[in-house]
Amino acid sequence: MSTPGAPTPDTTPSSDFDQAVEALARQVKGVVLTPGQEGYDAQRAGNQTGRTHRPAVLVGASGPADVQQAVVFAARHHLPVAVQGTGHALGAVAADGGVLINTSRMTGLRIDTRAATAWVAAGVSWDQVIHEAAPAGLAPLAGSAPGVGVVSYTLGGGLGLLSRRYGYAADHVRSIDVVTADGRLRHVTPASDPDLFWALRGGRDNFGVVTGLEIDLMPVPTLYGGGLFFDYASAREVLDTYLSWSAGMPEEMTSSLAVISFPDAPVLPPPLRGRHVVHVRIAYAADDLSPAKDLIAPLRALGPFNDTVRELPYAEVGTIHNDPPVPGSFESATALLGELGPDAAGALLDLVGPHAPVPHVVELRHLGGALARPARVPNAVGHRDAHYLINIVSRLERADLTDIQPAHEHLVQALAPWSTGGRALTFLNGRRDAEHVRSAYEAEDYRRLTELKAVHDPGNLFRLNHNIPPATPA
Repeated sequence: MSTPGAPTPDTTPSSDFDQAVEALARQVKGVVLTPGQEGYDAQRAGNQTGRTHRPAVLVGASGPADVQQAVVFAARHHLPVAVQGTGHALGAVAADGGVLINTSRMTGLRIDTRAATAWVAAGVSWDQVIHEAAPAGLAPLAGSAPGVGVVSYTLGGGLGLLSRRYGYAADHVRSIDVVTADGRLRHVTPASDPDLFWALRGGRDNFGVVTGLEIDLMPVPTLYGGGLFFDYASAREVLDTYLSWSAGMPEEMTSSLAVISFPDAPVLPPPLRGRHVVHVRIAYAADDLSPAKDLIAPLRALGPFNDTVRELPYAEVGTIHNDPPVPGSFESATALLGELGPDAAGALLDLVGPHAPVPHVVELRHLGGALARPARVPNAVGHRDAHYLINIVSRLERADLTDIQPAHEHLVQALAPWSTGGRALTFLNGRRDAEHVRSAYEAEDYRRLTELKAVHDPGNLFRLNHNIPPATPA
């Protein structure tokens, strides 16, 4: 008997398989590519250049019908399925063999200003939604980097710059179009299939290939936001102040603090080149923005060398974090934390900054507010009691992986006394071992996810991801 979720080798003779691929290409409106063909390398590339897919068959889907054909083909030939969307949406593990479905061609977008909703196809990135919604004074619950793909971000939870006011992006999904392991295209709503609707919002691509979402938009034409930059010499004072300050902020204030080691690169502004800085990111969203200036006064009193915080249109929200838009090779680690004080600040600063063994970007994101409340329609996004999220990112262009991973582990362990034991799914990056995946969910939610996986994907066709294996029969 095979183990549930274990790969099943394809035993189809080579010539028969080649003919099957040719037949698939005739059925697909997009493209079907195999290794060595023109366009294969471009289609398998993503924002994360440290992990690259090497699929046996790559399907560049033009729409849901192409996705269906690809899933049926994969199931027929006992090949696992991976999905690559737009922006940062590379799967948790690079597909080595199997079928890769690239959804970047699926760029449909409809804004309903009266209902304050958007229907978003699988290949759409947040910057497209932001641009189309802005004339109506509406805003999506996008992340800090507008180039991120909507679907993967949202189904992993979705932690962005309006989150403390409105909650996770996954909390504001109205319907989902998904191709399941049986090749069916389903329109899933809380009424039509509440279990699958619950699982997809948090379980991501473990339950199918999502081809589109209907999401809520928020009435946020402008916000008060930007960055406060401090020299690393004042890091302890800034971090202590930030922790006490953020704990007392209203829900309208979403913020984070990052310790950044900037390379000495010409692409950077001269004040940042080769410098270690503390960057406090501010996003205050409210009907009345006038209190915001007084709210951040304690941070401004610390004397930032650069201050970009101002009233700005939501369409410029990407300037707050100013994440690099170009692909790169990086490794990251993450943990969810409880209340933090001076001892936690000291433990963190002992391991970051100019004396760190490898250069990092280490960010603390303030949680709470609406993030702490259950979704109106329940979903699988858990650990809502966390106060902060820490994310550590190191670029492989600047250090070796053999140095980066131990440094990350050391930092996470140093903060273990304040850890909740959980992790945020969308920040796991390349980690896909069972313990890390389980830690992204509440224990009871994870058990329910495995049971639903056994219903909707008993053969674990969708396993090249942060995999949730199907529950084994009792």
